Amino acid sequence: MGTGKNEPLNEIPSLDSGGKVTAPVFATTEPHQPIRRQETMTGRPSKFTPSIADIICERIADGESLRSICRDDAMPAKSTVLAWLADDEKSAFRTKYAQAREIQADGFVDEMIEIADDGTNDWMEKQFGEETRWVENGEALRRSQLRISTRQWIAEKLKPKKYGAKVELEHGVTSGVAELLEAINGKTRGLPNGG
Repeated sequence: MGTGKNEPLNEIPSLDSGGKVTAPVFATTEPHQPIRRQETMTGRPSKFTPSIADIICERIADGESLRSICRDDAMPAKSTVLAWLADDEKSAFRTKYAQAREIQADGFVDEMIEIADDGTNDWMEKQFGEETRWVENGEALRRSQLRISTRQWIAEKLKPKKYGAKVELEHGVTSGVAELLEAINGKTRGLPNGG
């Protein structure tokens, strides 16, 4: 006889509603406790663990989308991850996730340079009667431009201070607007100097 903690005494097949055998269930005992059934873990994880959170953040930092990560059967559903991010008790995960997204933006910028520098499929051979010529591969060029534009847009959204469009504001008021403001000063508000 064992210690009684999670030791399989015997494997008991579990049946679903249709009578088919599913995952085995192990009967276990604890000292002075009746025999209980313990099912083996199946399905997606739904309980938050630091190790799962670390894996998610690492994969995001490597450029993978949350959607593709959550397609992996060993990962929690996307809705579960989003619930973890919204949970105030998991603020450390939220911070690490935000950092992973920033790293992902930097990775997208690196990829944009690689895509722009890769001319592998920019030209193709094409037959013109008996003559073969090299012609521009418009489809590959358009696809490369789309890949760059998509990464640029995402990088701008993930890290707007670093990659967002710069807008320069002119400080001060032009003389025409200043004169107009002086002319209407008080008149529209019923103030005493509005003559």
